[in-house]
Amino acid sequence: RAPEAGPRIAVRVNAPRTPWCHEDVVACARQGARVSVVLPKVESAGDLAFVDRLLAGAEAAVGRVDPVPVQALIETAAGLANLREIVTATPRLTTLIIGYADLAASLGRAADAPAETWLRTQDEILTAARGAGLAAVDGPYLGVAADEEFAGQVRRAARLGFDGKWVIHPRQIAQVNEAFTPSAEEAARARTVLAALERGHARAEGAVVLDGRMVDEAVAVAARRILGRVERATV
Repeated sequence: RAPEAGPRIAVRVNAPRTPWCHEDVVACARQGARVSVVLPKVESAGDLAFVDRLLAGAEAAVGRVDPVPVQALIETAAGLANLREIVTATPRLTTLIIGYADLAASLGRAADAPAETWLRTQDEILTAARGAGLAAVDGPYLGVAADEEFAGQVRRAARLGFDGKWVIHPRQIAQVNEAFTPSAEEAARARTVLAALERGHARAEGAVVLDGRMVDEAVAVAARRILGRVERATV
């Protein structure tokens, strides 16, 4: 069937173990096909299993065919420690997101700690996400300005390999979209790389050279990721 039109909506529900989480999750299952659940304070595979079962029952009740995707907010020390079990908890899981403010509080770290303080955490979440075939989204800059400090953190997240970054003010959206959307030149280069590899494989060439540089599967992975971002930006 044709995909449902309209914007994609991610609903941040109340956290597991609150009196409201189950009602929020059930309400999401009754919405359109382009709705996903953002589950805060995910600390274990059990948190996701709870939501998975709730959604399965709610979907059956309304005759929903497409499973509701789930994104996990990692914002406690327990969640960070249990990443390995979290990423394999349910096939609904599509994304890991860093929640800096709550995670800082959980770790006993200052909320305004320098960006470099978070490099190990960013690497851990990126590695866990990539190992499980999930997207990884950097948490928000804890300010409402779209100044140079904000722009620097956005560029940093993009260079590290994140698929996107949360914002907390509409004025910040344009810079994030620009940083995480490949340019026309980058997209064209990615297509050229993949075409060169395809030609080389068809000729059974042991090595493929493009513009004086060797092109291998690692380069192809990067090219496919760029084109994947282009495709997502147009959906």
